[in-house]
Amino acid sequence: MKFPEPLIEGRLIRRYKRFLADVRLSDGTEVTAHCPNTGSMLGCQPADGRVWLSRSENPARKLPYTWELVETSPGKLACVNTARPNAQARNAIEAGRVAELTGYTHCRTEVRYGEEKSRIDLLLSGHHSAPDAWVEVKNVTLAEAGQGFFPDAVTTRGQKHLRELMAQVELGDRAVLFFVVNHTGIEAVRPADHIDPHYGQLLRRACDAGVEVLAYRANLGRDDGNPTGDMTLGESVPVILEV
Repeated sequence: MKFPEPLIEGRLIRRYKRFLADVRLSDGTEVTAHCPNTGSMLGCQPADGRVWLSRSENPARKLPYTWELVETSPGKLACVNTARPNAQARNAIEAGRVAELTGYTHCRTEVRYGEEKSRIDLLLSGHHSAPDAWVEVKNVTLAEAGQGFFPDAVTTRGQKHLRELMAQVELGDRAVLFFVVNHTGIEAVRPADHIDPHYGQLLRRACDAGVEVLAYRANLGRDDGNPTGDMTLGESVPVILEV
């Protein structure tokens, strides 16, 4: 999975109104880009930080630029576009790069399910010997000392998703929480107990109930700290639940 066109480098001036970011391009031009991330983006908004934008040629778009990547610390890149992780996970699964989820022949997206009226990101079916797999995808970009943390803010929605996944296990299906690690500096993923302790407690309960937790890191950056242009998920990273 690659960006269709080379990304455009700039410097972050400010993010505001959640969906907007002012960026100074390399030639000094200042543009307003769409910020496709409604979360806190904790650790992903460094003052004057290097950022990379994609540009759409669709004349109907009010804002042609979209904020895609940010350098959170020297040489470490994160993807802040939360429209990307579902496609990253699906592409990796369908390409057979996620060992735990091979053998499925069909993948549906945004399927309604559960008593709390959720939509699952990916529903895998058609395996010759395994039950259907309900896969909830989460984007991990908060990094501290090589550790990735989720969530980066209190998330009642994320708590609901864990309850729904546990219910699917009770019905006899597989339920999977899939962390897409969109930060090149993350070596392991942990629940962010210091941010949302209830989510951490619920995640451990979900694991005890049979919910599977996976984490795979994206190939975002080169050794020199510049983007590869490649969003493909590569190696898995451990998920550590111990407090």
